[in-house]
Amino acid sequence: MLEAIIPSVIAILSGAAVLTNRIYARITELDKRIDTVELSMAQAYVSKGDFKIVLDRVESHMIRIEDKLDALVAKGSSQY
Repeated sequence: MLEAIIPSVIAILSGAAVLTNRIYARITELDKRIDTVELSMAQAYVSKGDFKIVLDRVESHMIRIEDKLDALVAKGSSQY
């Protein structure tokens, strides 16, 4: 009886060790992939501060265009 229990316990412990090792290896692989995604996002996307600066510049250009159009419309309507 003891001869059957000892190999079974060893097999169970070995299986649990292999399973645990595979789980930790998979977690490590996923961690590396997440780090890669974080790095690519940091390199590819614009910061909020930079986006605000560009958006303010576009808005100021749009205001100038609106002012010019308003002047043209006012000038055109005063002729009639």
